[in-house]
This record gives sequence, structure tokens and C-alpha cells, in this order.
Amino acid sequence: MREQPGLTPAEAGSPALERTEAEPWPTAEERPDQEAIEEDDEKEVDFSFLESPEPLPETPADFSFLDERVEPVETATREPSPEAEEAAPDVEPATEDDHIGVEPTEPGEGEDLDDRGADFSWLEEDLPPEEDERAEPVAPVVPAAPPRAPLPGDAGFRLREKPAIPAPDAPLPRVSFVERLRQGLSRSSNQLSGSITALFTKRKLDEDTLQDFEDILIQADLGVETAMRITDRLSEGRFGKEIAGAEVRRILAEEIEKTLDPVAQPLELDLEKKPHVILVVGVNGTGKTTTIGKLAAKLTRGGLKVTLCAGDTFRAAAVEQLKIWGERTGSEVVAKQIGADAAGLAFEAYDRAVENDSDVLIIDTAGRLQNKAELMAELEKINRVLSKREPDAPHTVLQTLDATTGQNALNQVEIFRNVSGVNGLVMTKLDGTARGGILVAIAAKHRLPVYFVGVGEGIDDLEPFKAKDFASAIAGTPLN
Repeated sequence: MREQPGLTPAEAGSPALERTEAEPWPTAEERPDQEAIEEDDEKEVDFSFLESPEPLPETPADFSFLDERVEPVETATREPSPEAEEAAPDVEPATEDDHIGVEPTEPGEGEDLDDRGADFSWLEEDLPPEEDERAEPVAPVVPAAPPRAPLPGDAGFRLREKPAIPAPDAPLPRVSFVERLRQGLSRSSNQLSGSITALFTKRKLDEDTLQDFEDILIQADLGVETAMRITDRLSEGRFGKEIAGAEVRRILAEEIEKTLDPVAQPLELDLEKKPHVILVVGVNGTGKTTTIGKLAAKLTRGGLKVTLCAGDTFRAAAVEQLKIWGERTGSEVVAKQIGADAAGLAFEAYDRAVENDSDVLIIDTAGRLQNKAELMAELEKINRVLSKREPDAPHTVLQTLDATTGQNALNQVEIFRNVSGVNGLVMTKLDGTARGGILVAIAAKHRLPVYFVGVGEGIDDLEPFKAKDFASAIAGTPLN
């Protein structure tokens, strides 16, 4: 576009002022007056028709043009120029030889597809196997980095090394019962071994030595009777001679085993009188409830059906603890509210054990001191009530003994035996602080069977009592 003289650039660029060379630009007189244009712009538009209450008449649409006949338009043809004809190459007409090697079409080939049926045979073909999109992509093999050359000693820097990841600790093998028994009796064993070594090192066996050795055995809670028997055995054929500490410990283990061997008996159950009633007694804190749970586990594993009676009605914790043991062992627990009559509960528990066809009924009792007459009288009442239901009940009365109590355990056994007819013992809490020698004194004095010993709180920490293992653990001698 060219600029016209007398026009501003805005006017020159306006589309309304563009003209071709064939159309001349209007003169100044022919151009509309600027003021008139502005007046037209200021005129108000009439929108009064919007306020008319009557709707405006609809004008029907005129589609008559559709009925008019459209005359075909002749297509103009263009004749090639003589120059184009001269430049075009000469093409020979097709001959029969041009179709050699071309297979003739089958009948119907090339015909309209509508004249023949559609071929859907491809639907019967087997589909190719689908690729598992969930398969994880194979990670590309990354070549290992070449080893880095060592840094010179005077480089002034060093590379931080990643800390080595420690291997997970392997589970510790379970310690055998004999080793746990040795650990539980280590206190008594260490005291005896140390005293024996100090007493018999470079010293001849005389009356003073034997008397000192007897005092050591009594202080170890082995009892006067056992101590005298051991010193007598030691003096035979060795009086006036030196004796090694190992020889003394060997004789000590043999004499303790002789004392304990008659009482190391298995618990015998008479299932001809079902249920076999086991009454568990003992002072406070000797582990009665825990022992009942462990014993129930042993019996149920042996195929016997067990019912538990929460006869310690003075402690809510004892009832809850026994219920937990009942769940662990699959045993039914008979319990009542706190403060209920223990004798009446034992009677109901016996009836319940008869109803559910239990082989064994184990009755827990409240812990009681042996010097409390009223509590011991209540224990007698439980025995009387059970005997009314079954003349021989309770068939077994187990007393639990705390291995840390020492000489006081002797008095406990004597009183409970007179009140409730204790006919079996269980030694508990052999946990490293035990004074296991008291069991030797009890066995020598009362001759009561010792059925089990406990070395922990676990369900498998109650094992049959074996005299040889116990004697070897106290004397500190190796097992043969």
C-alpha cells in the first residue's frame, strides 16, 4: 500500500482507505464530513421494541430458493500448447506382452464387494499370545566400575567409605534344661566349690578339716544329716592324707544323688477315678499359679483334658493369670467373683469337671503363711468339701517351694503336710539366686516325692526332677 499525500499514517493504514490502482482515491470534497460521522455515532439506538407487551410477529422463513433449478456450469477446457506437446515423451500403446507374468484374476475377482458375502473366517483363527504387561522390565546389565587407583599418601584428601552393613544376628540356640539348671544353682555351686578349694588346698584331712567341711555343708542348706553322712564318707581311708578338691566334689555329688534319688519320682495319675484332683498349695509368692499353667500344658500335650479352678479368690490378678493360662492350654477355667468361698468354688469345679469329662482337675489356692491359723483352717475346709464329693479327693496335694527361701522351707513343708496332707513337691525359681541345697535337706527329712523343678516363667520351663542332674549341678561336677 502506498501513502497518499495529505493523509495521516492511521488513515493511510485503514482498510476503508485502501484502493487499487484502477479505483482513484476520493477527493476532499467527496470524503464524508468528519463531524457528520461523529453525529451518526452519537445517535441513540432505538430499543423501544423491547418494552412492547405484544410479541413481535414472526416472519416465516423463505426456502423457495431450494426449488429453483441450478443450471450446470460448463467446465472450461484447456488445450495444451504446441510447446507442451513437443516436450511430452512419446508413449507406445499397450500390447499383450505387457501382461506376461501377471496372474489372471479369479472368477468374481474385481467384482463389487456387495455382490458376494463377507468373509469372517479370520475370526476363527487363534489369537497370538498376549504379552504380560505386568512383567517387570529386565534391568539393563550395568558393567562393574573399574577399580579405582589408590590415592597417594600425600594427596591431602581421602574418600569417605560407606560403613559396612552388619549381618543379622542368628537366633541363639535354645539352652538345654541341664544347662539352665546349672545356671540356676550356680550360687550354691560356686559357694561350695570356692569353700572346698580353699579348705583342702595343701592340707591333710584331720578332725579340724572335717569339722570345717561339715560347717560348710550346713551353711549350704544341705542339712545336718546329709552333712554328717558326707564327712563320714570322706574320711573313710583318707584320714591323715591330702585330698584334692575335685575328689571332694565327686564324693559330694555322689552322696547328694543318693539322698535325692528315692524322691525323684514321676507324678502318677489315677484316671480310674476321673477327674484326678490336684490341689496346689504354698505360701505367698512361691509360683503356684504359674506352676499350674505349666503343668496344664504338659498334661494337655499328653492328650489329657484338664479343667482349672481359680481358687485364689483373694487376688484378682491370680484369677486373670489363670484364665490366660487356660487360653494358652485350651483348658476350661472355673472362677467366681473376688471374695467368694474357695471351698464352695472347689466343689462346683469338681462337678464341672465331671460334666465336661475332664481327666484332671487342678485347683489353685490362695497363698497363706504357715503361721496363720485361720488361713490354714480354710485350707482344711477345702479338703473336707472335696472329700464329700469324692472320698479320695484331692488325690494329689502339690506344694510349691521357692528355692530362694532357704531353711524356712523346712517349716513350710512340715506345717502344710500336717494341715492339707501334702504328698508331692515342686521346686520353683531356680533362677541363679537359688539356694538349692535346701531341697536335699527336705528330701532327707520328709522323704516326699519331688515331681518337678522350674527354672523360668516360660511354658516349657517345668521339667521332671532328676537326682543326678541336680546333684551334679550343686557339686559343680561334669555329667558322665
